[in-house]
Amino acid sequence: MGTIDLADLAARVKAGERRALARAITLVESARADHREEATALAAELADETHQALRIGLSGTPGVGKSTFIEAFGLFLVEQGLKVAVLAVDPSSARSGGSILGDKTRMERLSRHPLAFIRPSPARSHLGGVARRTREAVALCEAAGFDVVLIETVGVGQSETMVAGMVDLFLLLLAPAGGDELQGVKRGIMEIADIILINKADGPLKDVAMRTCADYAGALRLLRKRPQDPEGFPKAMMVSAVEGTGLEVAWEEMQTLAKWRREHGIWDQTRAEQAKHWFEEEVRQGILAQLTENKPLAARMARMGEEVAEGKRSPGDAASEILDALSGS
Repeated sequence: MGTIDLADLAARVKAGERRALARAITLVESARADHREEATALAAELADETHQALRIGLSGTPGVGKSTFIEAFGLFLVEQGLKVAVLAVDPSSARSGGSILGDKTRMERLSRHPLAFIRPSPARSHLGGVARRTREAVALCEAAGFDVVLIETVGVGQSETMVAGMVDLFLLLLAPAGGDELQGVKRGIMEIADIILINKADGPLKDVAMRTCADYAGALRLLRKRPQDPEGFPKAMMVSAVEGTGLEVAWEEMQTLAKWRREHGIWDQTRAEQAKHWFEEEVRQGILAQLTENKPLAARMARMGEEVAEGKRSPGDAASEILDALSGS
């Protein structure tokens, strides 16, 4: 990446230069120790930036049309003069570590719009379909003056709920289907969804979408009402990314929920709790990094792992010894 003038890069990010923003995100995504130091310094340069974007997490079952919806929704927002950033986390190969990173080709019209910015990132091995540095990338997008940041995650599952730890609103996108689909969606992700959007509510699927929407609305009523929700939330709604129908109403509901949370202090409280969570996560990740980067300790851990596998040591006893060695006690 070469030598970086961090003050200049920070100034260009604040000015909303997309190329500078892309370079800054590349920096924070890097695993190199020197880049991590520069990323931390860049964050300090941008620390006085107070602009807050509406952070929206979006998940959904494979084939539901997440990219199609995001492009349609993003185009709807930019037509209203809003700056929209899309952080699309692509699945990574567990074997090679590679990713397709095809979201820019799937969102061709949105990617060309001057008020939009699309950044595909590999999930690598991070749980929740969210790249480890996604939260830092969100902060960079806010510093660049974007009004809405959409985070598209890999898929639906228990670990997918991790995205809720970095967004203000969480959307679950589902396709019209029968009762089996309702059974297949994990309760955990249902509990964190603020709005469930039934996509593809058009053509011959419109009637099916109406029934599916009613099914999910009924399921949401069975869940315990959350203190951060006003009356009527969470809710299920129908949209069609192809026809563009339902997008305006969905956006109005998102704004209503965000405004309510701001007025009742829940917005600031949630963001403070999220910041604390990611501080603790950074500490945990730093400890794990020490285990792998400290070669003598890593070798010792490998030997002890073999002893545990052979039944010579208990897992708890071996772990305690490694932790004692890590702390220097």
